[in-house]
Amino acid sequence: MEKTPRIIKLAAHNQTNFPTIYRQLANGELSTAFTAPFKQILFVGFNALNNAEAKLFKQWQDEGKALFYFDADAYYLEDTQQEAGLFIRRNIFQTGLQNALGDVPNIIGNRSDAIHLYASTGKVSQTKLLHDVLIKNNILCSCKSHAILLADESLLVPLLQSLPDTKVNITTGFPLTQSPIFGILDLWMKVHEQISHLRKKKIPFQDVETFLNNPLTKTSSQEKTELQTFIAQKQLFDIDIQDIHIRTSVLPHFFRTLASSKDVIPTLAHILQNVLESLAQDTQIKQIDANLLIETQKVLNQLQLGFDKIPQLSILFQIGLIRKAIAPINSAIEGDPLDGIQIMGLLESRCLNFDNVYILGVNEGILPKISSAATFLPNTLRRAYGLPILENQDALSAYLFYRHLQYSTGIHLFYNSIVDESSTGEESRFIRQLEFESNFNFLKQQQQQPILFPPKEEELIVPKTGKVWDYMRAKYIDGQAKISATALTTYLQSPLQFFFKHVAEIKEPPRISQEFEMNLLGTVIHNVMEEILKPYKGLEDFTPTSVLLDKIPEIDGLILAEIAEQYSLDCKEINDLSSLQRIMHKIAREYLKMYLEYDASNFQSFRIIELENDQDYVISLPIQINGQVEHVNIYGIIDRVDQVVTDLGEIKTRIVDYKTGADAVKFTSMDKVFAANTENKALVQTLFYAFVFEQKTGIRNLEPNLYVARKMREEGTLFYGSRGALMEGDFLAQQKEEFVGFLISTLEEIFNPDIPFKHNPYL
Repeated sequence: MEKTPRIIKLAAHNQTNFPTIYRQLANGELSTAFTAPFKQILFVGFNALNNAEAKLFKQWQDEGKALFYFDADAYYLEDTQQEAGLFIRRNIFQTGLQNALGDVPNIIGNRSDAIHLYASTGKVSQTKLLHDVLIKNNILCSCKSHAILLADESLLVPLLQSLPDTKVNITTGFPLTQSPIFGILDLWMKVHEQISHLRKKKIPFQDVETFLNNPLTKTSSQEKTELQTFIAQKQLFDIDIQDIHIRTSVLPHFFRTLASSKDVIPTLAHILQNVLESLAQDTQIKQIDANLLIETQKVLNQLQLGFDKIPQLSILFQIGLIRKAIAPINSAIEGDPLDGIQIMGLLESRCLNFDNVYILGVNEGILPKISSAATFLPNTLRRAYGLPILENQDALSAYLFYRHLQYSTGIHLFYNSIVDESSTGEESRFIRQLEFESNFNFLKQQQQQPILFPPKEEELIVPKTGKVWDYMRAKYIDGQAKISATALTTYLQSPLQFFFKHVAEIKEPPRISQEFEMNLLGTVIHNVMEEILKPYKGLEDFTPTSVLLDKIPEIDGLILAEIAEQYSLDCKEINDLSSLQRIMHKIAREYLKMYLEYDASNFQSFRIIELENDQDYVISLPIQINGQVEHVNIYGIIDRVDQVVTDLGEIKTRIVDYKTGADAVKFTSMDKVFAANTENKALVQTLFYAFVFEQKTGIRNLEPNLYVARKMREEGTLFYGSRGALMEGDFLAQQKEEFVGFLISTLEEIFNPDIPFKHNPYL
């Protein structure tokens, strides 16, 4: 055959490849003198031969040099419909290779033994079910040989976590991709694709979090907490690499930009060396981790030798090659191949026989595996020219599976019966074939997951005694600490939550979230509204509401400045904001525009009395504690108090509260408002603010208005009862009186030593 340009080029450099060697050997173009010292060559375990191998093996057989031992069974060898015997039939009947084992017996066809088929409720559940089966079979005291075969090799890690305490020998090895080492390498490559290749100055905060949480980095808990707090407080979704200083880690220069593309592999090798030295200092270094590190270093060294011989490659291209090169790395787990449970893949089980086999992952799509490999040549063209086709892979899988049916006395098959994105929930078609064609007795068992209810936990109750009561009295009665409207509604929702937040003073750690946070939106809207209305505070004369419409063009800039303040940003225009911040900007703009347009269309003029003030509005309220009158301080942060002139010329004094959620502006009765798990926190807070303001200033008849952007156009801003009565006039006065009674009663309950802190039951 004429040599291709590629073969000629390789030959010019004294190089070749394995396909070329095979072809040249088969065509007699290379010497086979290496076989001369041997009288005979024995071939054991061969199955799928390519054309060059078949020709070469036949040549050696004709020379009397070769003997072939094909492990086969007449059940699938003589039946041309059986895919398991495809390759051995070709080897014997087409190529003419003789089986040194002689006639092949029909073992499978004559067996009527039981095959145990287990349907598990999930992929990982197979390993849990296997644990129970192994214990039931008493493998710890068994003198028989046992093998766990992984048709789905991704089950190795959950399998190791589920095995009973016994000796194991793992032939497949532990993959690098499932170790923390790969996590740190993959993170480094991901980061440097951005900062070294694309020259970006910032990285996502998730990458920093991943680095801090990886145990191999060994970052001190103090520095980890400090950096996480800094990110959360600043709400930094993207972090400048200049701000990342991790001094305590074994990898302090992890985020340093590469000077050139030549530094990719040396830097990675340095990282591996640092990790290895760090692990070596531990008293209990894991041999698996050490092996993985060493094997990875070997692969990187080989890549570096190759890179040195070719022109300089881009960082991105090198990282792509490194990912592909290190992905197949495994670490062998030491064990005794003659003792204990053998764990291996189906391919590794060739020529090995066991008394009992347990095969995991016997699902359609896994056994045989669905091949989705892209190819330029269609299957029909491959078949015409004798190239590998999908059926070849199916035939190989079938052979590896069927041969265990020849010798094993205990056969246990496990599959995932749950339909999900990775499983059809069906057993392999090989099992269906055996059910129909063979005499095996399939004993099917479905894993039953009983519905287990956790034992009723003892209710957490905090009595108001001892240090708890002493602290409450010292803080609120003697120390006159203030109780806010938010604290009051927290108590109505859950007294235990009130204890955690306002007595024990347990605070949630700062965190950064990529989800849209309504409380931050509310802060932005409150502050911008204050900025818009501040020039009109304290004016004696009423101002036409039409001026509020003139403020609408200024909204964008005010919101931008406020968002920049909240996120500690240096930005000049909206495009400088992140996508989430731009969404916040748009929503805030629509809400603020709605507030201003509502006031302009419903009132003639306005006068601002108070804006966002929590210092002046504190009152001392007498309550009964243990039969004695004591005083507690309550206070409110007043969003807005104003006077407005209606279209009818009526002057109303209002207290306004802005809400960005879905708060309701209606209620049924005051006792329902103060009930446990109340849903009308907005009314409680607004009436609370009104009460404090009226008591402090002497101004009466404040109407509680709730500006809920989602509802105010349809429902208005005034609260109203179940019968439609607006909270104004006599009805308002009556509700305020009831409110004060419930307020005092609730405060007395908070400071009642006989009533402990506990969760309210959900109604």
